Amino acid sequence: MAEDAVGAVRPSQLLWTYGPGALIDLPNLSVITMGLDFWDPNLCAPVEEARLLAAVRQVLGPQVGSLRIPPLQIEENLDPLSAQALSGAPVRPFPRWMRCVKCGLLSPFDNQLFELKSNRFRPDRVKFVHKSCRGSKGTDRARDVDAVPSRFLLACRNGHLDDFPWHFFVHGGASSCRGTLRFYEDGASLQTENLWVKCDDCGAKKTMARAFGRAGKENLPACRGRHVHLNHYDEKCDAEPRAVLLGASNGWFAVHLSVLAIPPEDRSIGGIISAGWEDFEDVEDESELKAVVRMLVKRQAIAGLENESISDLWAEIQKRKSGDADDTAVTESDIKTPEWRVLTSPNPRSDWPHFYSSAVDVPDKYKSQIASVLLLERLREVNALIGFTRVEPPEEGSDPDEGPARVPLTALPPEWVPASQVHGEGIFIRFNEDALAQWEEETGVKSRDSLLRAGHQGWRNARKLDPDRDYPSVRYVMLHGLAHLLIRELALECGYNAASIRERIYAATPEDDGPQAGVLLYTAAADSDGTLGGLVDLGRPENLERLLDQALQRARICSSDPLCAEHDPGKDRSLHASACHACSFVSETSCERGNRYLDRALLVPTLDCSDAAFFS
Repeated sequence: MAEDAVGAVRPSQLLWTYGPGALIDLPNLSVITMGLDFWDPNLCAPVEEARLLAAVRQVLGPQVGSLRIPPLQIEENLDPLSAQALSGAPVRPFPRWMRCVKCGLLSPFDNQLFELKSNRFRPDRVKFVHKSCRGSKGTDRARDVDAVPSRFLLACRNGHLDDFPWHFFVHGGASSCRGTLRFYEDGASLQTENLWVKCDDCGAKKTMARAFGRAGKENLPACRGRHVHLNHYDEKCDAEPRAVLLGASNGWFAVHLSVLAIPPEDRSIGGIISAGWEDFEDVEDESELKAVVRMLVKRQAIAGLENESISDLWAEIQKRKSGDADDTAVTESDIKTPEWRVLTSPNPRSDWPHFYSSAVDVPDKYKSQIASVLLLERLREVNALIGFTRVEPPEEGSDPDEGPARVPLTALPPEWVPASQVHGEGIFIRFNEDALAQWEEETGVKSRDSLLRAGHQGWRNARKLDPDRDYPSVRYVMLHGLAHLLIRELALECGYNAASIRERIYAATPEDDGPQAGVLLYTAAADSDGTLGGLVDLGRPENLERLLDQALQRARICSSDPLCAEHDPGKDRSLHASACHACSFVSETSCERGNRYLDRALLVPTLDCSDAAFFS
């Protein structure tokens, strides 16, 4: 099939919504984004972030050489016949099966019954048509009629995706009949009971309701192990396939790693060499080193590099190659711990233009609960896409083998992964560890903790996961709930919508590497130079006290009470207690846990619980 532009998406959508393996439902056809093997890395600008690259390598292997931004077209009104106009992410039409909107003909587009109508000047009008269609009643007048993608697909928990087996389904199994299939509606509503597929030759027909639920197990074949985005079939798949709808939210869940670009703790010459060792490792002499340093300084890749002499850098590189220097290359597995150290430092380092902060006073009313407040007037977040799942979202647990299979972005070990960077601002609130430890020992808090843990265990049991693993702790639930309340409150005053404000929770317990108790709320704008300061201004003492008062006051009564306040997560195996859309939930783009592990009873007294509130 010839190459044609078929539409446009934002670069950030190629990481969060329409990455490799995801279906893009365009106005007239549906396409799937191909794997990174089909991308041209020369069209993707590199992103420098040593800590994130190290974390990606721990998951995908040491062969990953770089993080790169998806291709984008900076110029407008390009010549549609030029090579640059076709420089986006590669896609292919999927599913193969198309349906004529006039006669209901159901057939793959490569059977020559449907024809692709290209339009390079209007990519949004690219579509398939049924050639010489005579309508459902076979009239004499023949004309080209639009064809639309079939809305039914097969997917499994191992991440495979395939066309719906229409012949197998309508004939009740393998059959020699290869008659023409028709898809039609029989009823006023579009429920699956009223959607039928019929064979013109043998007359076999079946309702689409038989493709779902228990009936689907009897009417669907085994999974073929197909990865459409890789042009590859796995040898074997034991997972049960299930029918899914085109455009369904469970068709593609991104798996990301993200870090905040923070100033390096070690700014000695050894720390600088460690931060850029991937670039310095193959340097042969000082003249080559000078070119590498010039390139890194231009990209602002390593803070402080411009202050070091070439001779000193070359001497340190020779020491490292000879083994005389300590190997301090980045191997940090816990991404948040270095961020916590910088955010809680008495005098955090600045790294303009990526990181700039200033400390402010804690509101007088909350000095017993809050230890410090830091305004991040400039920050940079870098995200990397490392895979995706289908049917079920990726689990946040520590064992990747427990959740659904993470589907790779390439057929071979990847040499680069897509990434994005956003600039913005934020407010970091650090809580008093002594007050928090004392609160955790209260009887009411322990009772509430048991309630939440019961829901956690039931939720994991229902998914055949270890019920005793990966419970985030009661302090995490409290901090997470406060973050959501503040996000909803900030959105009313700072000028940003709630979906653009994100959270980052630091809640390590004393049993971990070290106790942490902090919340970072930040907003970041993709593809721009930053934001305008509206969020930072609300972190000043006089504003933050008012916002906390309003957020906690609203949380006392929910419009869904008493149902919300009395919700028991153990009974319905859910991951939240007193929380719902009316009081605590936020956009899933803002929440790092998908609106899980929330309970406003840990923050303020509610109708059902009055002895577990941290802000009593």
